[in-house]
Amino acid sequence: MNRSRGQQRTQFVCQECGHESARWMGFCPSPACGSPLPLQELDVRPPPAGSRTWLPSAAEPPTELSTLEPEDRQRLLLPSAELNRVLGGGIVAGSVALLAGEPGVGKSTLLLQLARYLSEGGRPVTYLSGEESPHQIKLRSERLGFSGDRVFLETETDVDQALARLEESRPAFAIVDSIQTLYTQDAPSGPGSVAQVRECGLKLMRWAKLRNVPVFLAGHMTKDGSLAGPRVLEHMVDLVMYLEGQEVSSYRVLRSGKNRFGSTTEIGVFEMTGQGLVEVPDPSRALLAQRYERGVGAALAPTLEGSRPLILEIQALTSPAFAPVPRRVANGVDYNRLLMLAAVASRRSGLELGGQDIIVNVAGGFRVTEPAADLAIILALASSLYNRPLDPHLVAIGEVGLSGELRTVPQVERRVSEAARLGLHRCILPETARDRLGKLPDIEPIFARTVRQAVRAALGSPNRPDPEINGNDGDFEPDDLVFE
Repeated sequence: MNRSRGQQRTQFVCQECGHESARWMGFCPSPACGSPLPLQELDVRPPPAGSRTWLPSAAEPPTELSTLEPEDRQRLLLPSAELNRVLGGGIVAGSVALLAGEPGVGKSTLLLQLARYLSEGGRPVTYLSGEESPHQIKLRSERLGFSGDRVFLETETDVDQALARLEESRPAFAIVDSIQTLYTQDAPSGPGSVAQVRECGLKLMRWAKLRNVPVFLAGHMTKDGSLAGPRVLEHMVDLVMYLEGQEVSSYRVLRSGKNRFGSTTEIGVFEMTGQGLVEVPDPSRALLAQRYERGVGAALAPTLEGSRPLILEIQALTSPAFAPVPRRVANGVDYNRLLMLAAVASRRSGLELGGQDIIVNVAGGFRVTEPAADLAIILALASSLYNRPLDPHLVAIGEVGLSGELRTVPQVERRVSEAARLGLHRCILPETARDRLGKLPDIEPIFARTVRQAVRAALGSPNRPDPEINGNDGDFEPDDLVFE
């Protein structure tokens, strides 16, 4: 017996990826998902008549690709160089961007500052907020020193009603804070569910493409650090940005995870202050200004984030383990990478780390994602293990292999030049990078083929005391370091 038109039907939806099934299958059958959560039963109702009044009455006919003329549209540049870098050179008309981050990291502050940049340029902005009242947003704008001219607030959470108002006002820019608070009658369940997030995101994307208006969405993060809602939302939008930062640090890093109009390797660095997010044009110098030069267990690593070289401080702490299994804690570095480097340092370099608790941290709340910091991590571990500070003007560059060999990394000359610009005088490099470097008048290169040679060049003899800690002169030669 056929169901009558308008009768509701039942679907089973994965709460992580949004996979739909007409039958109960227990858990998500998608091999790319692997969610431990059971499928959620939803009653799917047909959309009510007239629910999509914002769409045009007649669809445009198909257009032949060869008849289209390339349009030379300039990007909308912002006063913030950090934002322009992450966006790929500015905002593209009709683009949809998703800004994700943990609660309290500064998503709403960044979006309000973005509205300020555009409104001060004479462009009307519609700010659709489903989490805060207009008075709460006004308090934030006063803290930022922004009067709010040409920024129009909406508190509507029905996406169809919100799109109807956007169709009437036709702003130059739209902000939605957040996508999890919107709902539509075309989808079952409540706001924030898989079906609601997907449908609301799809409607906002259609309107942005149709009216050529850029739309920025704020998204919540789950406990495991992933974006809340179905992954299909990330595939629909043009740009996915992550605002990262630690609670104990005032620095915030804006990182691009997807960008159809630019590179995904660029980052923007900001500092959270009483006046909002202030961009940090030279983060390397700002981080080195807070560094204790005689600190034990600290090494400098030149890394590359897109087109920007950064000098990051890798901190390590080792202490005798009192538990049967030593602990390994990684903040800002990959945990599995730390396990590998600790094993290589113990097996190939003679560092007795098997009975030590190891804690590795990247200062400032930054995150290292490339293997160029491998050597700096091992040098920081060796410095902590032998209680000897490294040369404060020393940087280390190199990828570490399982055999303990040092491998070169891309754009090594740019990294060395950044270290020389900041007044660092010595640099430990892989032997294979000797032919790639030109003349370096301001820095002394130290080439090493293995991790053992690099540790010997950085620490000298661990059996000789440090002059500042033990009151000894501590003069030594690099060849004095011998590991059994």
